[in-house]
Amino acid sequence: MRWDPFYPVLDSPHWLGRLLPLGIRMVQIRIKDTDPEQLRDILLRCRDLCREAGCQLVVNDYWELAIELGCNAVHLGQEDLDDADLAAISGAGLDLGISTHSDTELERALSCDPVYIALGPIYPTRLKKMPWGPQGLERIRQWKDRIGTLPLVAIGGMSPARAPGVFEAGADIVSMVTDITLDPEPERRTRQWISLTDPFRSIPCNTQS
Repeated sequence: MRWDPFYPVLDSPHWLGRLLPLGIRMVQIRIKDTDPEQLRDILLRCRDLCREAGCQLVVNDYWELAIELGCNAVHLGQEDLDDADLAAISGAGLDLGISTHSDTELERALSCDPVYIALGPIYPTRLKKMPWGPQGLERIRQWKDRIGTLPLVAIGGMSPARAPGVFEAGADIVSMVTDITLDPEPERRTRQWISLTDPFRSIPCNTQS
């Protein structure tokens, strides 16, 4: 799988249909509070939209459906690791990304052989309340020193104004949710992100498959 420095997180086929044609190359679909009977159809539509657009699809949490539907990758939080069958995910050929917020969580994540490590929230976020304070740029430097060539995803409070400092601190990938979906002009904001991150696409990652 080929990773991209621009990694938006979206929550519906509606958003994928609007934004994928702009040139998004990697996206995470994060669906919460959805009827289980509808979930498969929603993820199937997301998979097909991403295939049509040539975009890599990372499924948040629902690893069993991601395997069944032949998606590219799965993203798991620390609590999701408790119940996930990592051998099944790997055996199905899906890549695995993992969220981290502390030293203990980082050690656990690295033991799971992920293709990227996510760190957050870097800045205050309006998405949800978290038990962790903002990690800050120094934390990015520390994480990157520890994980080496493994790609580091920075998430939480991302904006185009903050992104250059985040990349300079050592992040390989920036991920955002509300900065796009709550913007009054999501398409314009997406184009801005794509233009901003384009220079970083020439920087190789060690996670191509």
